[in-house]
Amino acid sequence: MTPLPRRAMLGLIAGLPLAACTQKQRGPNEIWVGSSPTGVPFSFVDPATNELTGAMIDIARAVLRHLGTEGDYRAAPFSALIPSLTTGRVDMIAAAMQRTPDRAKIVDFSAPVFSYGGGLVVRSDDGAAYPSLSAARRLRVGAQVGTRFVDQLHAAGVARVTTYDGLGEIVRDLANGRIDAGYGDDPILRYQLRVGPRRPVRMSAGFRPPVREDLCLIVAKGSPLLPRLDDAIALLKAAEIPAILHHWELG
Repeated sequence: MTPLPRRAMLGLIAGLPLAACTQKQRGPNEIWVGSSPTGVPFSFVDPATNELTGAMIDIARAVLRHLGTEGDYRAAPFSALIPSLTTGRVDMIAAAMQRTPDRAKIVDFSAPVFSYGGGLVVRSDDGAAYPSLSAARRLRVGAQVGTRFVDQLHAAGVARVTTYDGLGEIVRDLANGRIDAGYGDDPILRYQLRVGPRRPVRMSAGFRPPVREDLCLIVAKGSPLLPRLDDAIALLKAAEIPAILHHWELG
């Protein structure tokens, strides 16, 4: 799937049920699930159906189906997902949001369903080797706002960091020479380079992220839903979750 232009994506988001503005009441057996519409292949809007899809959406559906619960999937910007959860506008997050110590102080994470680190994308004509973030400290680097990757860049001494709403915008600005590199979710960047428009950019070979972190379903602190999610994930990790990850070329 080709990443959509920002204007088109915003139009699609506007057509989805946003957690912040809907007046609909929860059904008695319904879980409201918040997700980012720009995290291909983990969560994104399918232009053909105007609905959220992706690996984390499929995993959430499988888990909730196992619990005998229905899901109502709601798009929100990545940076608004945790505020939507902590204020009760959604009951669960299913997106490319990794477990970190800071986030774990605010919300609860389920058992992991996947793990990965950051990836570095550079222009195709940049022949330099970047084995670590510190090797890129002199570059102008783009990263997604509200993510752990911004913190990792600052910790590595990268002074010129530009933040973006989504990784597609980072790849576009990199191709147009506005930044020198992009840093973000390695699987998402690879997916965009594989299926998106052909651009003069490449993944930096030999790059090693400072850490790999777990991807989980996320609920509010103390939510009674958490142990039920963990039990379902334990049963589904043998076959169904790996099959979903394989379908989205993540494992």
